[in-house]
Amino acid sequence: MNAKITKITDEEFEEMVLSSRKPAVVDFWATWCVPCKQLDSVLEEMAEEYDSRVSFFKVDVNENNATASRFSVRNIPMLLFFHDGMVVDQAVGSLSKDAIEQKLKLLIETA
Repeated sequence: MNAKITKITDEEFEEMVLSSRKPAVVDFWATWCVPCKQLDSVLEEMAEEYDSRVSFFKVDVNENNATASRFSVRNIPMLLFFHDGMVVDQAVGSLSKDAIEQKLKLLIETA
């Protein structure tokens, strides 16, 4: 995993994502999910490019059921885009770099 993407737990979610002043992207995933693995390289690249402006996190849905349930994660991979502790956008599936970049630009504009 990329050093710019932090794997977090249910217990860390509030502090790391919801209380953060920096916009955040949270990837809900599982180790057995093939599309999740395909998305990893795209997210790693985006985390490098947007490091100073956006935080990137991963939440394993098998290990962190409370957070997955809280945000109604039914399909993975699922990306949630946060600003000031609120979900401002979401995406489901293995997205292209361009699709994620469009969402990140909107996220940064609202920050």
